[in-house]
Amino acid sequence: MKKPYKKIALALFFSGALSPLFAQNQPTWPQITQQTKPWTRWWWEGSAVDTANLSWMLNQYQKAGLGGLEITPIYGVKGQESKFINFTSPKWMDMLTYTLKTAKKLDLGIDMAQASGWPFGGPWVKDEDASKYFAPQTYTLKEGEKLSTPVLYDQKTVLRIVGEKISIDKIKEPITANENLQLHAFDQVRYPKKLKAQTLIGYSTKGEILDLTDKLDQQGQLNWTAPKGKGNWTLYALFQGLHGKMVERAGPGGEGYAIDHFSLKATENYLSYFDKAFNGYDLSYLRAFFNDSYEVDDAFGEASWTPDFLTEFKTRRGYDLRNFLPALFGATDDKLQATRVLIDYRQTISDLLLENYTEAWHKWAQGKGKLIRNQAHGSPANILDLYAATDIPEAEGTDILRVKFASSAAHVTGKLLSSSEAATWENDHFLSSLSDVKKALDVFLLGGINHNFYHGANYTPKDAAWPGWIFYAAVHFTPNNSFWDDFSALNNYVARSQSFLQKGKADNDILLYLPMADSYAEREKAIIRHYDGIEHGFKNTPFEHVATSLNKSGYAFDYISDKQILATSVANNQIKTADISYKTILVPAAEFMPLETIQQLLKLADAGANITFYKSLPQDVPGLANLAERQKAFKDVLGLLQFQQNGKLKKALVGKGSIIISDEIPALMDAAQIKAETMKIQGLSTIRRSYEGGKYYFILNESAAAVDTWVNINTKANSVALFNPMTGEKGYAAIRQDAKGTQVYLQLKKGESCILQTFDNEINETSYPYAKAAGNAISLGNEWKVTFIKGGPVLPQPLVLKELKSWTVNGADYEKFSGTAAYTTSFKQPKAKADFYLLDLGKVEQSAKVILNGELLATLIGPDYKLEIPASKIQKKNILEIQVANGMANRASWMDKTNQNYKIFYNINMSSRLPENRGADGLFTAKNWQPKPSGLTSQVSLIPLTHFKP
Repeated sequence: MKKPYKKIALALFFSGALSPLFAQNQPTWPQITQQTKPWTRWWWEGSAVDTANLSWMLNQYQKAGLGGLEITPIYGVKGQESKFINFTSPKWMDMLTYTLKTAKKLDLGIDMAQASGWPFGGPWVKDEDASKYFAPQTYTLKEGEKLSTPVLYDQKTVLRIVGEKISIDKIKEPITANENLQLHAFDQVRYPKKLKAQTLIGYSTKGEILDLTDKLDQQGQLNWTAPKGKGNWTLYALFQGLHGKMVERAGPGGEGYAIDHFSLKATENYLSYFDKAFNGYDLSYLRAFFNDSYEVDDAFGEASWTPDFLTEFKTRRGYDLRNFLPALFGATDDKLQATRVLIDYRQTISDLLLENYTEAWHKWAQGKGKLIRNQAHGSPANILDLYAATDIPEAEGTDILRVKFASSAAHVTGKLLSSSEAATWENDHFLSSLSDVKKALDVFLLGGINHNFYHGANYTPKDAAWPGWIFYAAVHFTPNNSFWDDFSALNNYVARSQSFLQKGKADNDILLYLPMADSYAEREKAIIRHYDGIEHGFKNTPFEHVATSLNKSGYAFDYISDKQILATSVANNQIKTADISYKTILVPAAEFMPLETIQQLLKLADAGANITFYKSLPQDVPGLANLAERQKAFKDVLGLLQFQQNGKLKKALVGKGSIIISDEIPALMDAAQIKAETMKIQGLSTIRRSYEGGKYYFILNESAAAVDTWVNINTKANSVALFNPMTGEKGYAAIRQDAKGTQVYLQLKKGESCILQTFDNEINETSYPYAKAAGNAISLGNEWKVTFIKGGPVLPQPLVLKELKSWTVNGADYEKFSGTAAYTTSFKQPKAKADFYLLDLGKVEQSAKVILNGELLATLIGPDYKLEIPASKIQKKNILEIQVANGMANRASWMDKTNQNYKIFYNINMSSRLPENRGADGLFTAKNWQPKPSGLTSQVSLIPLTHFKP
């Protein structure tokens, strides 16, 4: 027996206009604003900008549908040296303020990277404020012996150069004293020298510890004799050196050392430089300052020290690290003690990076009325806490579990926005299509990112030779790209999606605990661990297993840190973080857990929450100070729990709530009354947000086929509005209720997305039918006229085609052409009756505008090139024009094959993502490419469709 469905108006996923009958009482798209539109990173190469081209480019970006730009000065273009402008110089500041004024008129937002390149650093960073490393060295003495060798460390040369090579003996010190910094593009420099010990501690085999630092003279000689009767001695010396990391990809006036992120003084000195540079300039329209990831680790060795580290350690950890140097380096038989000291060292590094850099920078920006956007990934710290200290946490990558670190911090701390560095390397140079970029953006949208930035767009003068000024990483979002005229279709899609995802608040059920102490405990070759998603820090751990399982099963979750757990509370048996409620905190088989964390978890349970543990409770507290006291308190807390076995669960009642343990994640979720979104089984992925009166769902068809069926949602709804962010269509969906809740009927092509808005109230509208085929496909275009209308290097001659194939098969001019061709044909009105027709363009390389009888119907960017056309738009005789833009690849390949030099940039100039596209010089080349398929390459057809009721 068929279950009844509600007769509710549906705006199908069709591009045709709605019938006037249904024009009233339609659902409403949220307002598209500067903030809901996608933004882009805007590279200023050499900062060789001028007002005329700034104005031209800003207008181009505004017309393409971007909402704003982030200015990042970067390395320069060869031949443009006379136009270079030093970062933050008065002339540079004039260009910045001109940009702000022009952007304001165009309603484009502006952010600014606070370095020329990354990480924070520059020529004003002196040695005392530059990043540091430490090196240990040991010496052994017997009773009565005196050390004969000086206590010195031979710092080896480190010379990493991206540009033109030069030997270390030719490089002056300090690095800023050298000429041609753009030419050489130093990435890391350590000069050969002997370092004096900062600390020297003696450890005897009989347990005595002596600080011998003051026994060293200026030449490193130790004026001390090992006393008799104390056993043999091992001396540990710590040497501090400049790490040598430079600002990466720096532009003129921005070359110099990266800062010591662990030093408050270094951060304050760095920021005070901007106080002076900004003085007297109107930056009121500037929205935010930006940091493009930590990336001091992207070098030889680790930035692992700061001059005040030993003092900071003692203050924060409660004991003197100098008494435990053998444990720090794992040179002790007490392996558990060594683990505890290592955890404390890494926790101290994390604290310093959070407080002395991130929070200090945030405070400085607030003083200027500005926000900060920060990429915390890659840092040697708990990146959830770093993200949480940021106004707009920013993610990058292609893994949704990596992306969720930034969005989780935003959700848990009640921040409206989380941003992305999107489409950094979707493919190699010139190969990425708008469809590729959409696929990348969908990962971010599903991961909770609702303020996406493309990576990136280049400032390029209007008269620059093709391909213009481009960056070393793809994709190239510039007017020289063949897809530029179709770019707005993608931007409209992102804007519509983000218009919902910036409304309401996150609606996830689970807080997945990040077991940082367990990760800190894992000893590796490097004493520092850098954290970047799961791959770096949590690979092959229970945390990875649980996160992966939750995601694959369709559970809605965020990550949470120890620090963030301490800020939670309980209301109505739900766990409150900021203004968001969750149903459980899930702990993934953590071994170490801070005492304060386990105490807070039991406090939450006592107030009515269900706290779930995968496999086991934590076994111990981390760290070394006051260990016996903390261990007793930890044991006492866990001793309060009286577990009862119930099938696959062990459950202990605590006050109004409970502590639940199981080896099976679904059993834990059932016990916490949490349901997965079962649409995941159908190949549909989703993210939810809540608002007063219902929920928002962003749903993506990630399966290999179209979806045309009923789909369950974990929301009781009496009405559901349905929106197509690609086409702009909207309406009310057919829904029905079953034992599992509300079902919505969805028709989604492969790679297509939709947005649902649920309502608690019932909206009684007449059902607008869904579509199904009403006849056989009708082939279009017995003859196609092809006219090349835009692009180069030359416009090929027009073609007349009987069969659609790649235009590159027609000769040399066609092979090397990158641009747009107009395909035109005519057809008669089909005889079969239909409510509307499905125009199927088949395979398209790469994007297409569809124009019927002079009316632009849609721009299709893939991966599916199908368009629904109302029957009313089909006349007795019809002219169909399809304007197809291919990629940049064929023209770039021709230029490489004919030795035309467009790679005219300093620094990396240009790297290749894929090994097969690297030439003998190790850099990118397209000379070995065969012509990439272009245009319409398969049969175009028209399929009659009719309405039906699900």
